[in-house]
Amino acid sequence: MKNNNLNPADIEIIRNLFLSAAEQMRRTLVRTAFNAVIYEVLDFGISIADRSGRMISEAAGITSFIGANDFALNKLIDYLGIDCFEDGDIFILNYPYWNSAHAPDALLMAPIFVPGVSEPEIYLCVRAHWIDIGAKDGGYVIDSDNIHQEGLILPGVKIVKKGIIDEEILNIIKFNSRLPELLVGDFNAQISSIRTGEKCVKEAYEKYGIETIRESLEVLIDHSENEAREAVANLPDGTWEAEEWLDDDGITDDMIRMAVKVTINGDHFIADYSDSDPMVPGPVNMPFGATKSMAKTYFKYLTTPNSPSNHGHYSPLEVIAPEGNLFHAVYPSATYMPWTKMVAFELIAKALSQAVETIPASSGGDEPGFMSMGTHILTGKKFVVSNNEGIGWGASYQHDGATALQHPSTSSVRNTSVEVLEQISNIFHERLELITDSAGAGKFRGGAGIRRDISFLADSEIISMKKKTKTSGWGLNGGRADSKNKMVIWPDTEKEIHVGMYRTFMKKGESFHNYSAGGSGWGNPYERDIESILDDLKNGYISIKSAEREYGILINDDDTYEEKEERLEYRKKVNNN
Repeated sequence: MKNNNLNPADIEIIRNLFLSAAEQMRRTLVRTAFNAVIYEVLDFGISIADRSGRMISEAAGITSFIGANDFALNKLIDYLGIDCFEDGDIFILNYPYWNSAHAPDALLMAPIFVPGVSEPEIYLCVRAHWIDIGAKDGGYVIDSDNIHQEGLILPGVKIVKKGIIDEEILNIIKFNSRLPELLVGDFNAQISSIRTGEKCVKEAYEKYGIETIRESLEVLIDHSENEAREAVANLPDGTWEAEEWLDDDGITDDMIRMAVKVTINGDHFIADYSDSDPMVPGPVNMPFGATKSMAKTYFKYLTTPNSPSNHGHYSPLEVIAPEGNLFHAVYPSATYMPWTKMVAFELIAKALSQAVETIPASSGGDEPGFMSMGTHILTGKKFVVSNNEGIGWGASYQHDGATALQHPSTSSVRNTSVEVLEQISNIFHERLELITDSAGAGKFRGGAGIRRDISFLADSEIISMKKKTKTSGWGLNGGRADSKNKMVIWPDTEKEIHVGMYRTFMKKGESFHNYSAGGSGWGNPYERDIESILDDLKNGYISIKSAEREYGILINDDDTYEEKEERLEYRKKVNNN
């Protein structure tokens, strides 16, 4: 029955009630989680879906989890059927091919019932990174060759039954973890998050009623779809292709080709990854749900970046990747290392940059962080810590790229603070600074990358976490490419090595230097104004050598400057045209 009393104010209030519910779920999770990857880094995804499994609101976590929960939710509903759902139930899923993520990203889902309806009216989803689920190695598994080396698999298990936790199932999970206290603490934090959301949702239904909320959500989704279709229709029609390369799969040294074909036809947008390499032996294969989520994230940036996400925003988007492709992993392929998603994230941008001026140049193209595992020198407790390192973002046709931010696919998360890293592990910071000359030169330069030097107070294990060290990014319109990501282990010793993804043991007193890439430039560097070049010199973003080599500015001993002949000739030619 149509509610004739529905008005725009009702719709806006209801929209914000569900946004508020998701945000309250987020705050509960952050405040109660045990694991720094959740409460510090914000490695989670929270969303609310309607009775049809369509996302109606979400809260900020990892950006590229956009749409991951709704894919997983619908797989869960298809597998279990709604007949087994009861009030108070919570289900757990981490089967990668359904879950849109690797196995440690455990999804908890709760069907929410309201009076007068026999089936679930709302679904609450909380996905969070569990620090250890019993994979063959602690921390991250960088060389698994099948799913059964990647930890305990839970393919949609009812772990809370009518409000009561099944302790037998929870004990199975605990006994499969090297860090059971952290895992159970994070599990309980997810439960608390869901119960917070449940309270908010039920209060909304009690106040506004089923029909008003249902109609409001339909209007909201329809409006969002129209908004997205209008944005797509304003883009040029055509087909464009791009490729990128992943360093390796962790088992062989062979580089892996990732490719996309983007087609825009009216208000229809297709991202087709079919021309990418097939699945590989190592753990860099992507579940199709993760591929869809990756494409959704860039599509959202491109079309409706300022609107809170819901199902309607993605209706114009079609994502294609055939089974057995790198971007559509099938059982029993290994999927533990999701770095493919980060290195491939800007493929759509690279393709569209051939036709859309507003597309920026590439970022540093990776999340070049690290992990450390061991036994704490003071407490004697086992620890696992990780740090997502910032990179430079690419320049656009209007401004320089941002400096030392998280990768665009994870831009709403954080690095782990120095204080937390040093408190709960054996690492000690010797240096943390921006890297001079790491940004690609251009009329607008890229952002700078980060150098981090770490030594060890006690024996520990580390993983260098990066999959784009063999190739640079890409500048636009004459802009220069950025620097490369790398880690130098045992620097200034006979053992010194330069690595990408790499696992090793460090003894007390040993060290590594971690380098993240800057962003690439936009426009010919000779078009950069002199004042900006001098400011970059003053602030240490570029060196005197770079000012001369890239920008054609000679700095004299008395700090005066002069323009090189090549720069003057170029600018004269541009001005004449």
